Amino acid sequence: MAKSENKTKPTEVTPDAFIAAVEPERKREEAQALDRLFRRVTGWTPVMWGPSIIGYGSYHYKYATGREGDFLATGFSPRKANHSIYIMPGYAEFGPILDRLGKHSMGKSCLYIKKLADVDLDVLAELIEAGLKDLGAKHPVKAS
Repeated sequence: MAKSENKTKPTEVTPDAFIAAVEPERKREEAQALDRLFRRVTGWTPVMWGPSIIGYGSYHYKYATGREGDFLATGFSPRKANHSIYIMPGYAEFGPILDRLGKHSMGKSCLYIKKLADVDLDVLAELIEAGLKDLGAKHPVKAS
């Protein structure tokens, strides 16, 4: 089976340069706060994945179909409508933490937050840690 490549890969753009260009100013300030939070929780230096995702750490996955690749272990993207928070591989077992987080919505591996004031950042830090622990039990996670 031919190996298809993941389209989202690390880039040479620095996360600091990306965050500096985020508009509006409130979104940029919140992105800076999220960057500080992720750096503190993970202890890792961020890397840009694709044009808009700031990732911390990485892991290698291989599915039963034979598809495999590398992806960020955790991270975020300051999107126009929401901050997308990436906790891999998902949130299935984190209900008790999510119940304490505050106002958010969810996708399969994304947590959406409109503004940081809507959530408890200590609980978000707990969720990031729990996500990395869960991911590390399934796949070896490497620091970035």
